Order: sequence, then structure tokens, then C-alpha cells
Amino acid sequence: LSWSLSALAITAASVSAFAPVQNQVVTRANLVLNQAVASADVKAKQDATLESMKAKDAGASAIAKDDLDVVFEDEHIVVVGKPSGVLTIPGKDDSLPSLNKAVFERFGNESDRMDKMVVHRLGMDTSGLVVFARTDAALRGMNALFRSRKVTRNYEALVCGHVTDDAGSIDLPLMRDYEFPPFMRVSTDDHQRALLDLDASEVGKKMLESPKESLTKYAVVSREDMDGNDVSRLTLTSVSGRTHQLNVHCAAIGHPIVGDSVYGFDGEAASNGGLEDGELPADKASAELQQAIAGACAGKPMCVHAKSISFRHPVTKEELSFDSKSSF
Repeated sequence: LSWSLSALAITAASVSAFAPVQNQVVTRANLVLNQAVASADVKAKQDATLESMKAKDAGASAIAKDDLDVVFEDEHIVVVGKPSGVLTIPGKDDSLPSLNKAVFERFGNESDRMDKMVVHRLGMDTSGLVVFARTDAALRGMNALFRSRKVTRNYEALVCGHVTDDAGSIDLPLMRDYEFPPFMRVSTDDHQRALLDLDASEVGKKMLESPKESLTKYAVVSREDMDGNDVSRLTLTSVSGRTHQLNVHCAAIGHPIVGDSVYGFDGEAASNGGLEDGELPADKASAELQQAIAGACAGKPMCVHAKSISFRHPVTKEELSFDSKSSF
């Protein structure tokens, strides 16, 4: 089954007929808004959230070079398993502990710069496989593989409720959410039009970017019971690799990821990936179920894990594939 979106006027019973909103040129002549959006308000919300995120990053777990879970290494690349709670990169504050720093201290690289090892990243709360480059040739090659979508990454996740269909795809475009900046949401015509009132010099260019086509494929591994609550174990494939894509897509079909404090029940971002309850599929997890699961998982890591990664070695051209077991 494929979930997509074209018109929010369609009822929930017809949600499977949704098609992605295409990028449209919107002029002020056809701009109709229920209320004006003030750039200053968006910036104030964004600044406050970014400060909160910085504080969270400051509490990231440290990892020593000798404690790394090294899955593969050669002279060009290193593949390691990242625990939940560890930053992939330190961001603007180089003093923060990170997986990148531990890998650099243990293996080094050709340019003697740890930022030149980074080819992709996982969110702090996500565990799983991460690839680092050790040579300039490997860095260029891995970047090219990711840009051309020749890297296959599969994730394992527990989501709230029992997903009815054994497999399917979620085809919903994503955008920055001016109501809950800087988080993401499903893009709609109304929310795209609202961006015309915003000033890029205040809210930043990313906020005003066109909607990004986003595709996630899923397969149900098992339907389980967790502390008396229904959950489903899914394999997720992020075909397009957008920011927070898996989190938003799962929430937008009514099955947020277990332990997701941002896009899940009573999270920091818009609920349901920005959609209304009536626009979700019939098998959505109820608010009561989501609340019960959130209570049972309070203080525990989010249940999403980068389980496998496959790609052609950027230098030797050998086909590589690695797997990692989740902790949940």
C-alpha cells in the first residue's frame, strides 16, 4: 500500500488516493491565508528551540576510541556502530564528545582533519551503522555514492500500534515547519503559501525551501506486544534520505516511532507529521495507545536503528554490505 498526499480536503477514507504535491510557483495574487505569519515570531520560536537542542547536545554521552564498535576497517574507510545518545559529529561546538572525534583519535585520516571523515550522520537518538572516510579519495567517492543514491540503508524501528499492511510505501513531500521551527512536517499547499510572508534574512533560507519529494518503503517484521501495548517492528528504507524523514513519515501514517519525543505523542514538533487526525489511515494508533507507550518508554532511547548499509567501496569498487543488531 502506498500513502501519498494531494489534497487535504479528501476524507480519511480516501487517504490512500493522495498524491504528492508538486513544487508550484505561488504568487501573491493567489495567496489566501487564514492568518498572517510573522517572521519575527518564527525566528523567536526557532531560536528558542535551537537553544533547547544545544542543551540536549551538551548532554550527549561520551564514547572513547577504545570503546568503538568497529564493524569494518581498511586504509580508506571505517564502519562503526553508533550507540543511541552519542552525537555523530560535534556540530559547531568542537568540545562536545562525538563518534567522529573517537574515530578520528583512533584511526586518523589523510588530511588530519576530523571533519573530512564525515560522509553521513545519524541523529543523536538513533543507533546503528555509520561510515567514515580515512582518505580524500574515499571521502569524494562516498559523497558521490550518497548524492547519486547508490547507498542502501535499512532501518529497524518499533512504531506505535499494529500496522495492517505487511508492506508499502509512504510518498509524502516534506518541508520545514514554520509553526514548529526548525522541525519538519508534511508539505501542503497552504503551508507553502504561508512561506511567502516570511523574510529569509530573519528565518533563514532553509525555512523557505521548496517541498522535498520524500519516499519511505516499509515492511512489517512482526506485530508485537510491549508492556501490554500494541507495537509493530518495521524495516524502513529511506529512499530519498531527507532530514527526519522516517520520523515524520511514520507519524504521518498514524504510527509514530516508539520513544520519539519530537514527532511522537505530545512531542516538540507538529503531531501526525503536521496532518489532522481525520487525514490519517484507519489503522492509526489511538491517542490513548500512544500516550500509554510514551509513558512506558519515558527516559528510554528512541526505538530506531540503522540496521544495514550496502554500497560499492569508493576506492576498491568491492561490493560491501554490513548488518547490525538493534538493542530493542
